[in-house]
Amino acid sequence: MGSTAPAGPAAPRVLLLAQLSNSVGDGAFYVTSALYFTGVVGLSAAQVGAGLAVAWAVGSLAGVPLGTLADRRGPRGTSVLLALATAAAVASFLLIASFPAFLAAATLYASAQSGLAAARQALLAGTVAPAARTAVLARLQAASNAGLAVGAALGGLALHAGTRRAYLAVLALDAAGFLLCALLLGRLPAPAPAPGAGAGRAPGGTVLRDRPYVLLTLLHALLLRMPVLSLALPLWIVQRTAAPGWTVSALFVLNTAAVTLFQVRAARSVTDLDTAARAVRGAGAVMLAACAVFAVTALPGLGAGAAVAVLVLGALLLVVAEMRHSAGSWQLGLGLAPAGRVGQYQGFYGAGVPVARTLGPLVVTTLLVGGGPAGWLLLGGAFLLTALATGPAVRWAARTRT
Repeated sequence: MGSTAPAGPAAPRVLLLAQLSNSVGDGAFYVTSALYFTGVVGLSAAQVGAGLAVAWAVGSLAGVPLGTLADRRGPRGTSVLLALATAAAVASFLLIASFPAFLAAATLYASAQSGLAAARQALLAGTVAPAARTAVLARLQAASNAGLAVGAALGGLALHAGTRRAYLAVLALDAAGFLLCALLLGRLPAPAPAPGAGAGRAPGGTVLRDRPYVLLTLLHALLLRMPVLSLALPLWIVQRTAAPGWTVSALFVLNTAAVTLFQVRAARSVTDLDTAARAVRGAGAVMLAACAVFAVTALPGLGAGAAVAVLVLGALLLVVAEMRHSAGSWQLGLGLAPAGRVGQYQGFYGAGVPVARTLGPLVVTTLLVGGGPAGWLLLGGAFLLTALATGPAVRWAARTRT
């Protein structure tokens, strides 16, 4: 099920530095890109939205073939190539002046990012021992959150300046971050070829015929990627509670800080498929509790201070559930990927995210705007059922691999 032997104790440190190097630039890019494309390039908000939707749709489809390329040609070289491609895509944003150019650059960016995520997972599987992978992924997630936070602060300085030069500096920073990421990944030793890798392997569509893995991918996306913090809570706080508007940003900061500080600890007990399934099941129960707490904030007579306190409690439960589910899903996604096909399988595992991001806004707005507190309970029940379904899906997947 796993990939190859570990390359040594230095590999996790190099992977962490590579993650941190591009996360800082990403954080700055995320908070400034929309205003750069509309205010500097001159695109309309509709053009930016449509272009990014098309770009990420293409990118989600590119994950599997690019992950397969990592399996066949080696995850280190493929990761370096895709990090360089991402740097080139970000740098091309400096030069665009029309919607077609924006669409081409954004599509390259999304495709390279999707492929890079899959190739990096394959590289991790080839350089880190199976028992240590979830712990390493937890450290990478913590480093990513820290880097994004630093980058967001730098992006805030660019927003405050509001000049073309400030926005271009952010893009240059992000491109440089991916160049450094490529340099660091290139320092890792090339993983030994895994059994089943090479020209004689099954075609790239193999993962699509692995029905239990397809099911787990869907469950993973539905449980982890629903836009609760980014969409559901902001709408709920503004429309249904007495909490002040700044509570939205405060909960974002709380979530980011908690993941940065505690993700490694939350993942420590997840070491195999059984503990991963238990972590996901427990995360579903905590998600239900968080949704129930959020529903309470709509009670009549609940003042601003009390509403903020209840929202903070719900946000703490939410981040605990997210960290436990993340740890479990990492172990399942890598542990059930056949040797020699980690890149392909991780490319598919990540493709479920755009699906959830596409359907998620419709689901949460329908439930919460139309259903009110009952909508939160329905959403929490859906999270719990999804988590409970993970155990049977994992056992089904394990049986097909024996």
